[in-house]
Amino acid sequence: MSSLIAAIRVHADVAACLSWPGDFDLDRGDHVEEVHLASGAPLEGFAGDGAGGTYFFCGDGGEERPVLYADSEGRAALVAVGLPELLCLLLVIPWWHECRGLTLQESHRHGAEYRNDMPDLDRRLARAATLLGLDLPDESDALARLREVVTVTGPQYTLIFTPDGTPYEPLLMG
Repeated sequence: MSSLIAAIRVHADVAACLSWPGDFDLDRGDHVEEVHLASGAPLEGFAGDGAGGTYFFCGDGGEERPVLYADSEGRAALVAVGLPELLCLLLVIPWWHECRGLTLQESHRHGAEYRNDMPDLDRRLARAATLLGLDLPDESDALARLREVVTVTGPQYTLIFTPDGTPYEPLLMG
C-alpha cells in the first residue's frame, strides 16, 4: 500500500480539500505543549489545524497507527485507528470536532451549514476520496465508528501535559 501522506502531498486539490473544510494540514504537526501518552507509548505529531490542534500517531509503526487529536484548549481524543480511517472521517464529516455529543442530529445541522457555504462540498470530498483510493462510509456509519473509537478504544490513549502530569480533558462525549 502506498503512503496516504505522500498521496496528499502529490495531489494539491486533495490537500486543499483536507485543509478546508477538513482543517487538516500536514505542515502543522508540531504541538505547542510538551505532551506524552500515559502508557509511555511513542507519540508523533504529523498534522494539525488552524486553531493549534495536533494529530498524533500513537505507538510504533506507520500510517496504520491509532490517531489522537489534541486541541489547543487541553482536550484530546483518539479519533481513528489508522490514517485511512481518519481521512474517511475528514471526508465524510469534516465538522466532526463540532459534534461533541457525537449525535447524527449535530452532524446533520453542521453539515447543512457547511453545504450552504460551499454548495460543491460533496463533490469536492468525493473527488478527494477517489484520488486517495478510499471507499467512504455514509455519515451515520462514520459517526458510529468515531463514537466507538472514542468510547471503546480511546480510553487507552490518555494524553498527559508533561510539565505538571495532568491529563487532557475528553474532547468528545460518547
